[in-house]
Amino acid sequence: MVQIKTARELSLMKDACRISAQALRAAGEAIRPGVSTLEIDTIVRHYIEKQGATPSFLGYGGFPASACISVNNVVIHGIPDKYTVLREGDIVSVDTGACYKGYHGDNAYTFACGRISENAEKLLNATRESLYEGIKQATVGNRIGDIGSAVQRYVEARSYSVVRNYVGHGVGANLHEDPSVPNYGTPHRGLKLLPGMTIAIEPMVNEGTYHVRVMPDKWTVKTVDGKLSAHFEHTVAITPDGPRIMTICD
Repeated sequence: MVQIKTARELSLMKDACRISAQALRAAGEAIRPGVSTLEIDTIVRHYIEKQGATPSFLGYGGFPASACISVNNVVIHGIPDKYTVLREGDIVSVDTGACYKGYHGDNAYTFACGRISENAEKLLNATRESLYEGIKQATVGNRIGDIGSAVQRYVEARSYSVVRNYVGHGVGANLHEDPSVPNYGTPHRGLKLLPGMTIAIEPMVNEGTYHVRVMPDKWTVKTVDGKLSAHFEHTVAITPDGPRIMTICD
């Protein structure tokens, strides 16, 4: 069931989203060659807890870390560890969530580690822009399919592919709520968007095929062809005045 948020709930979510966005920024500032993904995760956890919030991902479904950190051909749900040390040219997707006073914020960004290849840069740019193409469609009266279709058209026009197995979602008192928000679809189809809905729009875009595989740890998701993948995400509120991105830093 889709949860329509009150003005009070949206205010609480704004705080959670701000904390999550600031934690993501702190992670990005720490990304450089020689840093382990565990070190970045520690920075995220300490920042969120310092704000009086809790990391949304820590312990969620058994996930053992505070951030998902996915490098190069890891699509999502990469588990931080001390052995994965970043190198010049890596692309590093960091997904953070913060829970504050019972409400969640959720966002992701794919960072460049030092100087990256032209191909990697183009993938990051296309994925980031596809997110904003989707957000433009998150207006009252539009439908879920309008968001996914906008993302898909933008991505496929640039010869990339959108992951099918994993999608965006509602977010609020629970980290994952209805509705599902695919990054593909048909315009004017699917659930109608109403004021007070809050959704996480999160394109996951592959350089090659959209097919993925889950590693034996049951979390890490990689591209089947070993090619690069990027991931960008914002929590967005549907309002009478248009979409409002909530995961922004003040």
